[in-house]
Amino acid sequence: MDLNGTGDPELDPFEIEFLPEFREGRGPRGPFVNEYGVVIGDHDYASPNSPLENWSTDTDPSVMSGDQWVHPFKDIGFRTAENRRLFEEGIPPQSGIFMHPDKDVAYKAHRTDSPHEGSADEETGQSD
Repeated sequence: MDLNGTGDPELDPFEIEFLPEFREGRGPRGPFVNEYGVVIGDHDYASPNSPLENWSTDTDPSVMSGDQWVHPFKDIGFRTAENRRLFEEGIPPQSGIFMHPDKDVAYKAHRTDSPHEGSADEETGQSD
């Protein structure tokens, strides 16, 4: 398979420099063909076999989910600042970045009473 005219996955200018612990067991370095006949990892995002190119009201969006659509080394998501810090420097993302600290959407998970008895406000002692 051709990759940026070189055919050599080692010369891919879009691939980040994974730390050794993130390189092992990831999968193929070069492009591969998934079960839909779409080449993944060649940086050609318009493929005639892709469900995106053949979308209709009958297309189930879930066909575009899963590992078969993500290249283990060349996915565009690896180029974000957070992923580069993790995979190139070993710095894990900060917790709370995508959280709403003033919203506790899991409060019902911590209830000790029956969901049919009382309310969450009674349990926490909070009221409106």
